[in-house]
Amino acid sequence: MRLKTRLIHGGIDGDPATGAVSVPIYQVSTYKQEAIGKHKGFEYSRTGNPTRHALETYIAEIEGGARGLAFGSGMAALSTILSMFDKGDHIVVGDDVYGGTYRVVTRVFLRQGLEATFVDTSDLAAVEAAIRPETKAIIMETPTNPLLKVSDIAALAKIAKSKGVLLAVDNTFMTPYWQNPLDLGADIVYHSATKYLGGHSDVVAGLVVTKDAQLGEDLHFLQNAIGGILGPQDSWLLLRGMKTLGIRMEEHEENTRTLAKWLSERKDIERVIYPGLENHPGHELIKKQARGFGGMISFDVGSAARAEEVLAKVKWFTLAESLGAVESLISVPARMTHASIPAERRAELGITDGLVRISVGIEDVQDLIEDLEQALS
Repeated sequence: MRLKTRLIHGGIDGDPATGAVSVPIYQVSTYKQEAIGKHKGFEYSRTGNPTRHALETYIAEIEGGARGLAFGSGMAALSTILSMFDKGDHIVVGDDVYGGTYRVVTRVFLRQGLEATFVDTSDLAAVEAAIRPETKAIIMETPTNPLLKVSDIAALAKIAKSKGVLLAVDNTFMTPYWQNPLDLGADIVYHSATKYLGGHSDVVAGLVVTKDAQLGEDLHFLQNAIGGILGPQDSWLLLRGMKTLGIRMEEHEENTRTLAKWLSERKDIERVIYPGLENHPGHELIKKQARGFGGMISFDVGSAARAEEVLAKVKWFTLAESLGAVESLISVPARMTHASIPAERRAELGITDGLVRISVGIEDVQDLIEDLEQALS
């Protein structure tokens, strides 16, 4: 079954009890048992719910894994992954990650005794050098947020396996339509499903898929114990949103390529970062490990003042924190999504005050170009 067809017919298709084409919303907290410990697969909705189970089965199939898990947010998903580790354990984390990832690692889990080293995961030697005897996992994004650096998933998976550590890849930017980290050797793939998977700015959710069934069972224990699960209504919204993931991602990318090329030809932009441009250092690598380049662009307009002016003038780009929706979104990472990262750290990474990040939607691309033209001019 090809991917677009699998997005429509994958997982649990419809409802065999009634013939409903759509999986029903099981808005229920508990389930009648025939006898003590004898039930029909569900006993309490924190542990399992039929609508959430359909979503978890579906994302596991789409990502090519053994077990899927659905959480109340991407941060709940990541926090549950991090909860696998004990006091004194060490993790290697990408240096250019979402600000919320940096925040939860440095201000929550380090306080509880986890240790972390932040490295550029596109530098394989740096990653290998950062691994200690007590290292348990490598946590990474590719492309990264917001500098869109590309890391070699297969090569990092080999390093991880040789050192006996897990490799967890945030696949939010690429989605399983363009990239499948588990097929490249990763142990865990996770998503802020709020973004492209939902796709319509109407749900907050997180998804995790494990390659190994036992690892999935271990994470399910933590999911149930901690309780950061996704409700049935939001599970249904995600199931509905992902049906159109293929056609949306193709449109996102077509628009993004056009916009990136147009931006790169302007003299008033200091730099344009998009893996689909041939001058991007990760261009050839992403062509090898993915089927597309995604829908995110970062570009530097030179100063915080000019960035603020551009954001104040756009009409079709919505000033908002998120990404991956059908509407185009625009933000300044230094003051929004990555504001939790200290200023000196942002400066080291190259997240300047003039860096603008756009999530290109599926509007007519000429309208988007005209909008940016008038804002930049």
